[in-house]
Amino acid sequence: MPLSNLQVVSPVEGLAKAIQLSVAPVFLLAGISGLLGVLSNRLARIIDRGRQIQDQARDASVAISREARQELQLQKRRMGLMLKAIELATFTILLVSLVVAIVFVSAVARIDLALLVVPLFVLAMLCLMVAVVLFLREVQIATSQIRRWF
Repeated sequence: MPLSNLQVVSPVEGLAKAIQLSVAPVFLLAGISGLLGVLSNRLARIIDRGRQIQDQARDASVAISREARQELQLQKRRMGLMLKAIELATFTILLVSLVVAIVFVSAVARIDLALLVVPLFVLAMLCLMVAVVLFLREVQIATSQIRRWF
């Protein structure tokens, strides 16, 4: 092969390319972090509501206490959905961070690690999708609970 057809890439250009490839997933990390904030806030509100119900149940009659236990069970279900969504979103962040690290090393070392990056990224997206579906389910439960009150 003639030398004129070979492209010589300086180490700085290789590093710039590695940073370029790693930036897009970093924006994804920022978005998932925002989602984690929303999920955490919902979990805090569920916990606050559960405490409020427990306080009301202590001072209530037996019939109201029965209703309070039912609502507490619903809050417990909602809390479980939020906890699982938070776990999956956190796992997604870890997977995407791993993808960023692998892409960076791959670009700097000029090693093709696509066979490792692709399944990790797909797994990350699947975890994110399940987390969002769990979030949606929790919102549906909360809105159905409110509809019963009105």
